[in-house]
Amino acid sequence: MHPLLWNVMTDAWIVAGIIWLAMAFTTKRAMRRQPPVSRLLQIGVLVAAFYLLSRASRSGALAGRFLPVSADVAYLGFALTLAGILFAVWARFFLGSNWSGTPMIKQGHELIRSGPYAIVRHPIYTGFLLAILGTVIYIGEMRGLVAFALAITGLKWKSLTEESLMQEQFGTQYADYKRHVKALVPFVW
Repeated sequence: MHPLLWNVMTDAWIVAGIIWLAMAFTTKRAMRRQPPVSRLLQIGVLVAAFYLLSRASRSGALAGRFLPVSADVAYLGFALTLAGILFAVWARFFLGSNWSGTPMIKQGHELIRSGPYAIVRHPIYTGFLLAILGTVIYIGEMRGLVAFALAITGLKWKSLTEESLMQEQFGTQYADYKRHVKALVPFVW
């Protein structure tokens, strides 16, 4: 591993977390939320994924490598991590006060369809999945593959919960948006 790249990647994740925390105080008031049990389960899956990406989980069978240690692999992982975080942050700023940490409908909620939301319906999740994939490539260990699978599961589940709320709120307008813009991977999924 390249310590400088790892430190920059870690700092990028921390900065993203700080942005999320700071901007959480600028959101609209909630009108309708996802059920608490569903929310806790989704959070649990994502916490497990991030734990596996941390250095704390570097032992046992999941510490085995699936990618070679090389500068090319490290730089690819680094680039994807930063690109993903930047995409997610762009989407977070673009969504503004409509954002929430859990699926919900806000007072005066707007359907955002421009900027990163013209590329995918859930660009924050897309960005974080790309960043997690980059971190997985950088780490190159089996634990990363498990973390990525957990992240996909948690974020896809969360996106489906969100989609249900958005469909209820925006009806045919949201159905039209779904027909024209993919959920997580542009032009694919």
